[in-house]
Amino acid sequence: MGEFTSALGLDRCPPFYRDALFLSALMAGFLFWLVFWLFVPVQPMVLSQVLSWSFFSLTLWQPLLEELLFRGFLQGQLYRPAWGRRGRGGVTVANVMTSFLFMLGHGWYHPSFWAMGVMAPSIVFGYFRDRYASVYPSMALHAFYNGGYFLLTGVP
Repeated sequence: MGEFTSALGLDRCPPFYRDALFLSALMAGFLFWLVFWLFVPVQPMVLSQVLSWSFFSLTLWQPLLEELLFRGFLQGQLYRPAWGRRGRGGVTVANVMTSFLFMLGHGWYHPSFWAMGVMAPSIVFGYFRDRYASVYPSMALHAFYNGGYFLLTGVP
């Protein structure tokens, strides 16, 4: 079981929530939401929407499952060969390839512009997957980013 959990990035990891870069990634989410709120007409969610199964799914279950599939399994496998670990500025080939597939996957149910918009956060999620050899930081960021986005847009 240990090899399986390790391959998915589910081993214990250091306290990433104390990392200044992780905290910066959280702050970037706040800044994005502020700009979004200032320049895009939004209709924030009402309490009944926040307490719905749909919101729960979009902000917790889907990010957890997507991170296990993309960052846990796929990026973990692509990172294994030497070419997958190559990169610049902490962004590996495995991360870029995984993020591209993540973007394509979002193209199935989002307009092209929005699907392309997930590339940047995906690179950030992958960066923390590589930095900690764990999916926990990327799961936390993904859930946080989704939560803020859906709270602002009232989408579920």
